[in-house]
Amino acid sequence: MTHVQAIIADDHPLFRSALQQAAAQVMSNEQIKEASTVDELMMLLVSHPETELVFLDLTIPGAKGLQGLANLRNQYPDILVVMVSANESPQIIEQAMALGASAYIPKSASLELIAEAITKVIEGENWLPDQTELMDQTDSEQAQFARNLEKLTPQQYRVLAMIADGKLNKQIAYAMNIQETTIKQHVSAILKKLNVYNRTQAGILFNQLSTIGAE
Repeated sequence: MTHVQAIIADDHPLFRSALQQAAAQVMSNEQIKEASTVDELMMLLVSHPETELVFLDLTIPGAKGLQGLANLRNQYPDILVVMVSANESPQIIEQAMALGASAYIPKSASLELIAEAITKVIEGENWLPDQTELMDQTDSEQAQFARNLEKLTPQQYRVLAMIADGKLNKQIAYAMNIQETTIKQHVSAILKKLNVYNRTQAGILFNQLSTIGAE
């Protein structure tokens, strides 16, 4: 039995139970904690820094579509993330994998299939359902943007989120309690890392993540 510290982040108690049952086939069950919102998940991650794996529901309260995954990957790049969702859209699956998810498990999957996916992820592999046909858009602007997000530091990611909210440099500087010149440096670095032309484009692409998969 593999010992992996994991958190199930899903607001549906029945599916959390199903995930627990599937995970128990391949990993020690007492290592699994549960959260029903993104805020609860983040609090658990702070209090349990030994966490190695997170099961993240696409539409859990506070996720804002795929922004929840992007935020989690930015703050905790060493944690494996398995997306779980009732939505099986190839576009959403592709974006989730581009953002660094290790697997995408449909909620329609059997317990045996979920257990198989968990095993693959624990072994360091990615997993997708057999019938998944991803669209050939791996070089699309949004997919490239998703991959480039991993290059941002946590502070740069926070600046980007505020840019996407329409805040000016001086407002961001005030919120972060740092000099406006430092914000300008961050913005320049962000645009370069994301390979975008200006802050407007960066904000639009970031906000699009909140519409992908959101209900």
